[in-house]
Amino acid sequence: MRVVIAGGHGQIALRLTKLLAADGHSIVGLVRNPAHEADIAAAGGEAAVLDLESADVESVAKVLEGADVAIFSAGAGPGSGNDRKDTVDRGAAALLADAAEQAGVRRHIQVSSMGADRVDQLDPNESFTIYLKAKKAAEDDLRARDGLDWTVLRPGSLTNDPGTGLVLLADKTGRGSVTRDDVALILAGLCGTPAAIGRTLELIGGDTPAAEALATL
Repeated sequence: MRVVIAGGHGQIALRLTKLLAADGHSIVGLVRNPAHEADIAAAGGEAAVLDLESADVESVAKVLEGADVAIFSAGAGPGSGNDRKDTVDRGAAALLADAAEQAGVRRHIQVSSMGADRVDQLDPNESFTIYLKAKKAAEDDLRARDGLDWTVLRPGSLTNDPGTGLVLLADKTGRGSVTRDDVALILAGLCGTPAAIGRTLELIGGDTPAAEALATL
């Protein structure tokens, strides 16, 4: 399986690359900084240097050609300005989806954020609200695409604690936290889980082994 990950140098993406590469899959991480190529190679993947804030759809589609799965795991980050929350968390997500459709890559997984469905209840001037608004717009754009077999994954509050492999994965979970290790583990499993297609799933730490949580969707 060939998997292309947008935001390939992110903490979750690097963990995901290691997991998938260890299982013998071919991983391409999209990054805008050439200095990140070595880290992706160390995780077992291959870097494609491309800035999703300025690239055109044809350039992204070329990287996606022959892929089995496209995963959007990019984000502007907490230190970015509000404008970049739109250009990355919404705009780059839509660009990857456009390119996937053009390249004929149907399986598409988008990492979003828990709380995106409550954005209208939050202070519109808060930076985190603007971030969630961008994530929600990206979700809505993806759900409207008939040409993609999409899944939206909304993790809870992220931690760097060691993964437990025990999760709660459901349409609604309630608030909670989840390790980045376990998010990567679930993303790896979602690549081959047809029952997740067309669904928006929430993920927090729980009591169910990840494989069982995926199998019982």
